[in-house]
Amino acid sequence: MSQLIHSASRLPINMTHVRQQFARRGRLEDARFFYDEIATRMIDRLGYIKVAPERIVDAGCGPGNALYLLAARYPQASIIGVDHCAPFIEHCQSQYVPKGLKSIVQKLKGRQGFSFALADMAAMPMAAESVDMVWSNLALHWHQQPHDVIREWRRVLSNSGLAMFSCLGPGTFREVRSAVAAADIRTQTMQFVDMHDFGDILLENGFMDPVMDQEVITLTYRTVDALLKDVRGLGGNPSEARGDGLKGRAWYRRFREALEAGRAEDGLLRLSLEVAYGHAWCKPVRQNAAGETLVPVSAIKRAVR
Repeated sequence: MSQLIHSASRLPINMTHVRQQFARRGRLEDARFFYDEIATRMIDRLGYIKVAPERIVDAGCGPGNALYLLAARYPQASIIGVDHCAPFIEHCQSQYVPKGLKSIVQKLKGRQGFSFALADMAAMPMAAESVDMVWSNLALHWHQQPHDVIREWRRVLSNSGLAMFSCLGPGTFREVRSAVAAADIRTQTMQFVDMHDFGDILLENGFMDPVMDQEVITLTYRTVDALLKDVRGLGGNPSEARGDGLKGRAWYRRFREALEAGRAEDGLLRLSLEVAYGHAWCKPVRQNAAGETLVPVSAIKRAVR
């Protein structure tokens, strides 16, 4: 496991800044092109997984842009959106929770519908083993305690439940980090966890047979302004040791010049986004006739290590 995760379960992310930065982004319109694309790719992957969930949690649901994709895939499932950003939950409540006659018609059609909770992904309000699938699109990398989040997913999932997620990996924004270094700007940039570490965390928390893979999506730009607009739209920098921004204009000029120096032979700027995908099943807990819990030896060995 990498030093970033192994040294402490807490990453250098300021969760208050995460909430504040996303609250300023409206309904993530500037990043919809990317969030929607990754959500669609996740839905496509579900086509190869045999699962029929009755209750789904969208962990880190944001403004609810993926809810209709999940509802179309599993029309009879109830879907619970969880996010710690109040404006997102308020928007979801107004857009997706029917009132009056619409609510009655929905129930007559057999759809359980949507509900929402303002909560941290590591402390969700659902009872233990009460949902069949946890879905999380591009949210896990914004949490400072991924161990706690995945442990919480295991808590709320029923035995043999499925967790499926996507998140950004270490190759994300490498051009921006290179420009920060070249411009000699003293600040902490966003740190991302390797997908193999997430696979280890899943195993440590009662999941089995995790499947992890990744791809790098490269965006191209004609101007620095367009590139920086997408960087801000995709989340900004909530790192705890980031610069305070009160350094005058010289650092920003150096930063832009460093980005300009990264143009390729075709004259375009590039921005790399490494996307990790993962899914894993909860390890079934069995009991014998005497009511004793049977735990696989492999799980005990992992716990001892």
